[in-house]
Amino acid sequence: MATIKDVARMAGVSTTTVSHVINKTRFVAEATQKKVLAAVEELNYAPSAVARSLKCNTTRTIGMLVTKSTNPFFAEVVHGVEEFCYGAGYTLILCNTEGNLSKQRDYLRMLAEKRVDGLLVMCSDLDEQLLELLERQKETPMVIMDWGPESPHTDKIQDNAELGGYVATKFFIEHGHKTIGCLTGHSEKTACRERLKGYRKAMAEAGLEVKEEWILEGDFECESAVAAAKQFIAMEERPTAIFCFNDIMAMAMISTFQQAGINVPEDISIVGYDNIDLAPYFSPPLTTIHQPKRRLGKSAVEILMQRVKDKEHAPQVFEMIPELVIRKSVKKLN
Repeated sequence: MATIKDVARMAGVSTTTVSHVINKTRFVAEATQKKVLAAVEELNYAPSAVARSLKCNTTRTIGMLVTKSTNPFFAEVVHGVEEFCYGAGYTLILCNTEGNLSKQRDYLRMLAEKRVDGLLVMCSDLDEQLLELLERQKETPMVIMDWGPESPHTDKIQDNAELGGYVATKFFIEHGHKTIGCLTGHSEKTACRERLKGYRKAMAEAGLEVKEEWILEGDFECESAVAAAKQFIAMEERPTAIFCFNDIMAMAMISTFQQAGINVPEDISIVGYDNIDLAPYFSPPLTTIHQPKRRLGKSAVEILMQRVKDKEHAPQVFEMIPELVIRKSVKKLN
């Protein structure tokens, strides 16, 4: 098996230069890079991650806990994380928790055993039990993305959820809607409470009544949206518009309504949240609140890298600003 000395000898450079090229830790002239990479390819050289971690006290790996990477919102964020990790010469270990406490505990143990340099947490199931597990990982640099409370040991990225809820509801009101319902996410989650707060604020400003029976709780998955749509269908008096707390639930609700002969936006208007890649191609194209998902992933890794370099810096909270993307799922009544 080839060693770093073999590569250096073939490329006519020092082992230090080979190390910088492979690890992308310092600028190396393009011509030199090409010679080193050609030698690496010809010799089929692969540096020992174990040796490097012992020497440098870094594994150049990042762990990421995510509820379900098949969910389009999480998938797009993960893509942003992976893209940035690749560019920085880091390996990403992705762990799907699926809300299972045993899997969360086992993954955290496994990531600790692998000595990951840092941890990203993006779990819609971020409850007290998982927070307690994370609190035990105080020595591991960590960024919590979007769902959890601030912690003295972690940095945090969140969307301005109250503003997002306000903008979505105000758009309905500006289009003449006065009876507006909501399909929320988990009611105990901070982001969901803030989005609902924004909805109530817009309704109050317009002097409109909030009917509590029109605020239904979902879980950010399709099945809960189908059940909620059936509840709305069964109501004698339905709202003319519904604000869904993510795009997947909005799409499942539209599909269920249409199967029941209720057309969107002719009979009922829908606004989603996230602006996933599928949103413009759905029927009708979905009006939604945009979250910059790939930038969210990139920012999370950048912040985590800062924490890896300086574990003592004060916790940071970075806020993403939501934006309305107007398409074809809202009918103008005025």
